[in-house]
Amino acid sequence: MSRVAAVFGSSRIAPDHPDAIAAERLGRLLGEAGWVVATGGHDGAMAAVSRGAHAAGAHVVGVTLPGPQGRTPNAWVGEERPADDLFARLSMLLDADAWIAVAGGVGTLAEIAVAWNLMQNRHVARQPLIVVGPGWQSVLDVLAAQLVVDADDLAMITAVADVESAVAALP
Repeated sequence: MSRVAAVFGSSRIAPDHPDAIAAERLGRLLGEAGWVVATGGHDGAMAAVSRGAHAAGAHVVGVTLPGPQGRTPNAWVGEERPADDLFARLSMLLDADAWIAVAGGVGTLAEIAVAWNLMQNRHVARQPLIVVGPGWQSVLDVLAAQLVVDADDLAMITAVADVESAVAALP
């Protein structure tokens, strides 16, 4: 049975941005490691991850939302799974064996928080939740300092510096 890695990231990153280049490398590495790759299926980091995974021969799932001007999945999605709303989309993406977050914004933060909370409350089994880059480490540092978050909670998230370390952290 195939393992699925859901990758969260911004739709607003330009294709030539260093974060998009890293996301594409992540997709390629996941594909080379035999993972099915699921993303939100649209632009930015999602397209970059999809492009890299597709280039490695991986099956790429895009969990899409209807949007402005009939937004369609990116060209590298092999299987589209349309969601009716954001909550359905998130539920489908969280039905994965591992979660990885690359550069993102509020939406990516929400995806991380929901995955984290589901594990914290034991609604899902503990599994890899990996955040990539110094920005996410800074976010975790602020959460640890400002919210009611203990060491066990923080241990549920693996913060890594780069995409190579993210793939190395997977079982």
